[in-house]
Amino acid sequence: MNCPKCQGLMKQTGFEGIVVEQCSSCLGIWFDEFELERLKALPGSEVIDSGDADLGAKYNPVDRIFCPHDHTPLTRMVDVRQPHIWYESCAVCHGAFLDAGEFTDYKHETIGDLFRRIGLKARD
Repeated sequence: MNCPKCQGLMKQTGFEGIVVEQCSSCLGIWFDEFELERLKALPGSEVIDSGDADLGAKYNPVDRIFCPHDHTPLTRMVDVRQPHIWYESCAVCHGAFLDAGEFTDYKHETIGDLFRRIGLKARD
């Protein structure tokens, strides 16, 4: 399987029996249906996100991509609890692609995320 963002080779990695694919080049992660939610709930699962968030930010603007399983155009999604997190999802197989560093961010909602969601600015 090739990466939907950079066409790099995807390799398998996992945590507690849940196997996902991570790009060997841009380090983005492909989650099959329900894997994203299952891994978010598991303490320590962010270890699978070995990519640097700065590298992920470089690939974030690439959004006209296709599902690595069924070649359906992926839809850009925004996490409602953390609207700064944009990821791509497949309407057919319900898989999701997160850029390097996004899964770690997705797992750890902060007080700043709460303030952004309700329209307040957090003080640094």
